[in-house]
Amino acid sequence: MLSPLHKLHIRNPTSLVCSVKLSFYNLTTITPPAADDDASSLSFLILKLDPQALTHNLEFNSVYWTPDLVNKILKHLWNHGPKAIQFFNLLERHPTYTHSAASFDHAIDIAARLRNYKTVWALVARMRKRRVGPNPKTFAIITERYVSAGKPDKAVRVFLSMQEYGCQQDLNSFNTFLDVLCKSRRVEMAYNLFKVLKRRFRADTISYNIIANGFCLLKRTPRALEVLREMVESGLEPTLKTYNVILNGYFKAGQVKEGWQFFLEMKRRRRCEMDVVTYTTVVHGFGVAGEIQKARQVFDEMIGLGILPSVATYNAYIQVLCKKDNVENAILVFEEMLKKGYTPNATTYNVVIRGLCHVGKMDRAMEYLDKMKDDECDPNVQTYNVIIRYYCDEGEIDKSLKVFDRMGNGECLPNLDTYNVLISAMFGRKRSGDLMVAGKLLIEMVDRGFIPRKFTFNRILNGLLLTGNQDFAKEILTAQGRCVTTASGCFAASCCVSVKEIRYDQYRWI
Repeated sequence: MLSPLHKLHIRNPTSLVCSVKLSFYNLTTITPPAADDDASSLSFLILKLDPQALTHNLEFNSVYWTPDLVNKILKHLWNHGPKAIQFFNLLERHPTYTHSAASFDHAIDIAARLRNYKTVWALVARMRKRRVGPNPKTFAIITERYVSAGKPDKAVRVFLSMQEYGCQQDLNSFNTFLDVLCKSRRVEMAYNLFKVLKRRFRADTISYNIIANGFCLLKRTPRALEVLREMVESGLEPTLKTYNVILNGYFKAGQVKEGWQFFLEMKRRRRCEMDVVTYTTVVHGFGVAGEIQKARQVFDEMIGLGILPSVATYNAYIQVLCKKDNVENAILVFEEMLKKGYTPNATTYNVVIRGLCHVGKMDRAMEYLDKMKDDECDPNVQTYNVIIRYYCDEGEIDKSLKVFDRMGNGECLPNLDTYNVLISAMFGRKRSGDLMVAGKLLIEMVDRGFIPRKFTFNRILNGLLLTGNQDFAKEILTAQGRCVTTASGCFAASCCVSVKEIRYDQYRWI
């Protein structure tokens, strides 16, 4: 018997499209729609329409399209990249609607995540033609995606070529690019670029803070302190942000004693008033080190000084209680947070749900998922992935598929991790029919723009061939062929991006 996940595969396609068309028509309006609800409903319907039906509905139904609505739909379709790009391109032909710069940026981000660089640069060209960009944010998106795809050299060249696309470089764009490199752990590259260009862009404290934070992310606190000294030698005064970066670096590197001494020194010198970020860093640092009592003391000290905890402070404290103490104590802090009038965000709920899952309290975790929705806090893909992963670990595959089905019904589309966890679980259970389910999941993830690992393809293909499912194995091979085509296309596109090679002597290190 197939799970609810697979009902879509056996429905009458004609009746499905007809019902979707009717629903799409019923949602049309000549007044601005209610943003979140209509965006979610429209996204779900767009997912079900084929290109021809979608074109018809976009052209002839009177949805009041606005940039805000379009941006929300693109966010909903984030984990179905091909459909998101299809929707964006079709809507561009609409007789009365024009895409905004923000909508182009969303589409470029999605195309770059798919590593479809040919589409990325085509969208940039269309932005220029319509005179809505590109802007510094556009280039920040593109460079970040190149870096995450393992192409940092390409990202540097794109940054240096911004002016060729009518976008002026300034200190903000320079700092943004340094941050992109550092957060992707390309800190040495960022530091080299910083040394070459710091005079040209007149690097400020933010520039130095970014580099110092990068070294702290690598747990290289001594290098971060060297950057701090360079900052002072250049005539710049460290800010509270600077000190918070170093403080976080100590705790992140497990140097709790040094972090505590640095915190006390900050209090003693009083060069700048410590803020909620300072105290949150110390609370989290002690908690991760297992010193829960010390974390609570610092938490209480902060309140005693009149520094109100933020939601991020509560999130950090709840997280360490879940990991190092007791989930029930974490829930007590969660309830305390509510009583004081704080509104939990998705991270708060995710931390509590993960804590409950970790101790095997799956039913209570599901209750918090429902509570999350009742409190109008939308679950995100991480919320669902945590629950699915722990159900799979417990061998409750059917329950994990039910949660997955909720995602497919428009609540939150699954991502690459979701599919990988479920497919692996199918092989762990080894029940009759699980191999077919794994194959369908594999095809679905390819359709949605994700590229499975070669190992995953081989595992499923071998299983299908051994069980005599040659026809379905051919479908898997076809899907694999599409991935190879996409990957090679991405490679070719990345090699022919219209960015001139930078040959200045000072850039030879690139």
